[in-house]
Amino acid sequence: MSLKPTNILLKGMEEDPTGSIDSYQKLDGYKALEKALKEMSPQEVIDEVAKARIRGRGGAGFEAGRKWGILPKQDEKPGYLACTPDESEPGTFKDRHIMEHCPHRLIEGCLLTCYAINSKTGYIYVRGEFPDAQKALWRAIDEAREKGLMGENILGTDFSCEIYVHTGAG
Repeated sequence: MSLKPTNILLKGMEEDPTGSIDSYQKLDGYKALEKALKEMSPQEVIDEVAKARIRGRGGAGFEAGRKWGILPKQDEKPGYLACTPDESEPGTFKDRHIMEHCPHRLIEGCLLTCYAINSKTGYIYVRGEFPDAQKALWRAIDEAREKGLMGENILGTDFSCEIYVHTGAG
């Protein structure tokens, strides 16, 4: 029996290589965020990610649920998410394609992570050598904000979060 591989990370890229929010939402994009914000506590999101054994995409492949679970619980001090799709690991070439063609997948992941770790601010570091990725992320952030998926009271909930793109020198 031959198994056909499923393209999860770049799903939808073939249909819409621009990575628009409308195309992403047709593929149930932002549904996980909506479910998390409206039906789950941050700890339940962490537990679900740990149960699924989702790993980071970098060289270490550390389990995200374990990483999020060991973070100190924030009360007064602000916490921040730093997303570094830098592709500095030898042989990795997936980050740029995700940012350029599936930016909402990354944005939704950042928002889910921020919710789970009680952060109101996330930063995505993008290499200076990736100007197309920078533009795609800025556009995606604007689109998400216009649809109420970023900023104050996301999807009518108490959760508020901003994601920023920080560009490296190149």
